[in-house]
Amino acid sequence: MKKKPLILITNDDGITAPGIRALIAVMKEIGDIIVVAPDKPQSATGHSITINNTLYLNEISDKNSDFKELSCSGTPVDCVKLAVTEILKRKPDLCVSGINHGSNSSINVIYSGTMSAAVEAGIEGIPAIGFSLLDYDWNADFSQCKTFIKKIALEVLDKGLPEGVVLNVNIPKLEENQIKGIKICRQAKAVWQEKFDKRQTPQGRDYYWLTGEFVNHDKGNDTDEWALENGFISIVPVQFDMTAHYAMQQLNTWNLNEKD
Repeated sequence: MKKKPLILITNDDGITAPGIRALIAVMKEIGDIIVVAPDKPQSATGHSITINNTLYLNEISDKNSDFKELSCSGTPVDCVKLAVTEILKRKPDLCVSGINHGSNSSINVIYSGTMSAAVEAGIEGIPAIGFSLLDYDWNADFSQCKTFIKKIALEVLDKGLPEGVVLNVNIPKLEENQIKGIKICRQAKAVWQEKFDKRQTPQGRDYYWLTGEFVNHDKGNDTDEWALENGFISIVPVQFDMTAHYAMQQLNTWNLNEKD
């Protein structure tokens, strides 16, 4: 009898978020699961880790539950690190992060706690996927994306991923029968044009709210933004080796080793 895969589940919206509940339901159909997720929302924490505070884990599994579930006082990356080093007896076959409430396409991948958890798993040598639904509503309907999430996860378990690569999967806010398919994409060249709304407290102290507008400068039809705008699920293979290999030849022409 074939052994069930072991799947680590985490997120950045917090362990009570409806998105992770939907992901748990899908992964239970595939393998044995363990959940380690933040005890509070940790959106836009990126790849931050806790170094100046203590970390706490609390098991919140129901006594009748068929899987282990723990909340963590730290970041999504802390969750993965603790799961791998302190909780799991063996390396999981897959790590899935999400389902995020909102987009992690294009430049958002840099700030995303959801994707940083997946990247951390990749660094640990675990095939990993970050899932996001383009709906920021806490009560978003995740039912339309479950079939696609299961299909993608099964493909990764069956075929594996290239070394040093994790998947960033974004799903448009559409009914299941309206989604046209899945496209492998590159990350669009888009940015946030940010502003700070300056205000004052009743005591006269200045404070700031970050605001901004998302601007897509990329007109290509092979990007994640194009796919999502045209009714497709986007999959971007993300590498955590951030070396700009193409720039090395140019930099090697600099006179860096010549003495003045």
